[in-house]
Amino acid sequence: MALNIFRLLVMGVTAIFMTLAPQLSVAQERGAVTNLPLPRFVSMKAKQGNVRRGPSLTHRIDWVFQHTSTPLLITAEFGHWRRVQDKDGQGGWMHYALLSGVRTVIVNQVNLTLRLKPTQQAAPAAYAEEGAIAHLKECIADWCFISAKGYGGWALKADLWGVWDDELRE
Repeated sequence: MALNIFRLLVMGVTAIFMTLAPQLSVAQERGAVTNLPLPRFVSMKAKQGNVRRGPSLTHRIDWVFQHTSTPLLITAEFGHWRRVQDKDGQGGWMHYALLSGVRTVIVNQVNLTLRLKPTQQAAPAAYAEEGAIAHLKECIADWCFISAKGYGGWALKADLWGVWDDELRE
């Protein structure tokens, strides 16, 4: 009798877990400090930003990011420090005051054609060089509207770094 009750209990817990499992896999990790999603994209607020081996001023500087608006990926948080990566996967720890929530992207395509509408058949609106940094505006299924220096247009997400494949923005 007790064994049958135990089996029923285990089956019930298993059924509940299987029902919730798809929802659990979608759950995103949250930063311990900000409670914001990890990983997440941000950009450089400062003109220069020291990238350190660890989350404090006593850690050695490995290199310095040198461009305002460079998109970065935050992968961890510790106090006032954020572990970041650039488009090449290089990274380290930066002080949060050097970072901004403003979204930017880097063009990953040589002479990328920005379109007037989000289709390959649309007329060109502008061209962007590989490595150009642009502000991320709107995103639909496969396309994002980006702008830089007064020019803008639609680009395929696959040609940009700094946006998720499934990201939607209004």
